Amino acid sequence: MPVIRLSYRYLEKMVGADRETILAHLPMIGSDIERIEEDHVDVEFFPCRPDLFSVEGVARAMRGFLGRETGLPRYSVMPSGIRFSVDPGLATIRPFLGSAVIRNVSLDEESILSLMGLQEALHWAVGRGRSKVAIGIHDLDAVIPPFHYIAAEKSRAFVPLDFDREMTLDEILDEHPKGRTYAHIVRDFPRYPLIVDARDRVLSFPPIINGELTRVTEGTKNILLDTTGTDERAVATAVDIICTAFADTGAAVQSVTIGERECPSLAPSERIVSSDDASALLGVSLDPKDLSLLLERMRYGAEPAGPSEVRVLVPCYRADIMHDWDIFEDAAIAYGYGNFDAEMPQTYTTGAPHPVMAIYAIAREIFTGLGFQEVLPFTLTNERVLAAKMQRPLKDSVLRVMHPISEEQTVVRTDLLPLLLEMCQLNRHRELPQRLFAVGDVVEGIQTLPRAACVSIHATADFSEAYAVADALARELAVAVSVEESKDPAFIPGRRGTLVCAGREVGVFGEVHPAVLNAWELEHPVAAVEVDLTAVPGYPGQPGTP
Repeated sequence: MPVIRLSYRYLEKMVGADRETILAHLPMIGSDIERIEEDHVDVEFFPCRPDLFSVEGVARAMRGFLGRETGLPRYSVMPSGIRFSVDPGLATIRPFLGSAVIRNVSLDEESILSLMGLQEALHWAVGRGRSKVAIGIHDLDAVIPPFHYIAAEKSRAFVPLDFDREMTLDEILDEHPKGRTYAHIVRDFPRYPLIVDARDRVLSFPPIINGELTRVTEGTKNILLDTTGTDERAVATAVDIICTAFADTGAAVQSVTIGERECPSLAPSERIVSSDDASALLGVSLDPKDLSLLLERMRYGAEPAGPSEVRVLVPCYRADIMHDWDIFEDAAIAYGYGNFDAEMPQTYTTGAPHPVMAIYAIAREIFTGLGFQEVLPFTLTNERVLAAKMQRPLKDSVLRVMHPISEEQTVVRTDLLPLLLEMCQLNRHRELPQRLFAVGDVVEGIQTLPRAACVSIHATADFSEAYAVADALARELAVAVSVEESKDPAFIPGRRGTLVCAGREVGVFGEVHPAVLNAWELEHPVAAVEVDLTAVPGYPGQPGTP
């Protein structure tokens, strides 16, 4: 989780309260104080609250929590008249662009540090290390609109930030510190994304580095913001959070025309929630007026809309609000967790490890002893990952998401091995060998089943390595297995095996097929194993039962 440095002087100025009051209430709004220093405090926030990753965002929330400024923050956005074009060639590279103009900026050392900290925290929490979203902040007065987001030749050259000479885009990836860190995001594309002005001068090479031309200093008065990425919603979230942070310092936000749309709007979204539902969930009696007052302290717009209904305006920067219960959680924070009455539970139980968790713990210990490192792949995935790239048919029992919001997450995983290969693809830029494992649930139909899988990728990975791991895993889990020839198309014929226990297949292992490696853009052999843990002695009941 991100740790944000908050300067006392700047924070006290923005909140309108002394540091003792602020420090006493910071943990109550959902943070963990890491270090208290002489001139600053380091605070850890949950990744779901990127709006708190700056002094400005914390001050906004704290003013509401302390009752100094409640209700919905209102942000006006005027058109700037500036246009941005997007090259259609970026559709398969980095297709989404967000932008804004921020005028009358007043920057000092503390506000610049806060801005830089916000930018890097958003790169981590929202941008997934810049692969999903990257943010550029430029001195608008150094360039001339209109601006163009283009797919550029790799031989294009400009002076990157912190350098004093021109470099080609490939040279930046090889020689610039930021280039070496983030080269893996764009290296394999035939062209690279670039932002240029009306004179074809380079502002930015997203997601790598800005140009020296638009360096932001304490003398900067007008800013051009750009955010690029592969997820449209995440790009918009980053724009909203940065623009509102600037607006809270007194700057004016203006929209930019991108194609046929204006960005940003900074308008709130509206929801109708039930005070009865909030009362039932929180265990306290709240009428619509009570709930409205609590939500206003958390910087929502809220007003009674019926006998048990509240009309809620959710600020544009609150991208974490996905369900009414998210709003009720904020009401609980405003109510104060210390104000809830302590009660004895109605039932008394003694804790004990669940048998499946005990099996998972044994599997983790075995894999760790064999030199593998655990990863935690997502539960939701898609048909391409599970089937197409693996040369496998999609299982009829696959559980589909009824209303997916992303084409990347349309089904619940039925196997772990494809997700481990996806992890290898994401880490192609890291050193070899890589030996990864995962244990966890998969879902087939309406049954939840425990699985374990591992992959080993390096120049000499082969069938023998996979066989050795599968044999050790079965032996240490006390599963009596025999080995038969496998027909799994994800593996090379003659270099694949099936683990059979009590007449049923409980695992597969072998050397991954070259066509599968190509689908995952992997350049080295992979030895892999996947095992059904329902075969382990001590697994409770029939497969799929808890």
